[in-house]
Amino acid sequence: MTAVTAAGSIGRTGASRSGRRRRVALLPTVALVVGALYCIVPTLWILIASTKSPAELFSTETYLPSFSGGLAGNVRDLSSYGGGVYWHWMLNSFLYATIGGLAASTVSACAGYAIAKYAFRGRKLLFNAILAGVLLPQIVLAIPQYLLLSKVGLNDSYASIILPQLFNPYGIYLCRIYAAASVPDSVLEAGRMDGASEFRLFRSVGLRLMGPGLVTVFLLQFIVIWNNFLLPFVMVTSDDKFPLTVGLYSMLRHGADEAALYSLVITGTLLSVIPVIALFLSLQRYWRIDLVTGALK
Repeated sequence: MTAVTAAGSIGRTGASRSGRRRRVALLPTVALVVGALYCIVPTLWILIASTKSPAELFSTETYLPSFSGGLAGNVRDLSSYGGGVYWHWMLNSFLYATIGGLAASTVSACAGYAIAKYAFRGRKLLFNAILAGVLLPQIVLAIPQYLLLSKVGLNDSYASIILPQLFNPYGIYLCRIYAAASVPDSVLEAGRMDGASEFRLFRSVGLRLMGPGLVTVFLLQFIVIWNNFLLPFVMVTSDDKFPLTVGLYSMLRHGADEAALYSLVITGTLLSVIPVIALFLSLQRYWRIDLVTGALK
């Protein structure tokens, strides 16, 4: 009888522990679902609201799409607004993000490779300073950068948005980590014994092996510049130099007096996501190559 009671007690204890484990395992799932909803619901609202005409935007159910051709009409109105200034803003954003992303990736590759592969005095101090730059909010640099560029007459220019993006502390940090992991010192030493210069080693060996990591740095910087609002808002005042973020904000301000512009701003926001999605999908194969390479190593 005692043995049966003990066995039953052990069984109940095991069941209670199994129940606790299931409850604990359920918490991350619930948190993940809540986080996903937090990200998806605003995007879903923009997608649905863009299908509605200005008359339907505030007179229909929030999460019920319209099938009366509102999206096509909104795109036509957006294209004709200000003589097609929206597409000029999108071109500006594309130029800022592409040129700034490529330039920042190049600077990050050079700096990260040098810190990872060369021993020089102050290297650790320099890397720690770069790590401190990662923790520094970029918003606090906008005003000093504006004052510096205005001193040399570069405010309200395309360069005023691209130049502050050249130094990316997080990109340098990633390149340093990636160069240390993917560029073997033995390969560099073999190249030096064959008479290759340091620049040729960096160009022919370092950049090729760091390629997948540089794609990641470029994409991250592209998205940062594409979504940047404060820096262009501070730096440029001419409408023809606005990126999409500042241009849509100016339309939203005018929408306070003209409610029809709300539909155009929503549609413009939806269209602004398409280039980022297309870039992400086109560069995804490089990450797959990187993962396979890491698995083989």
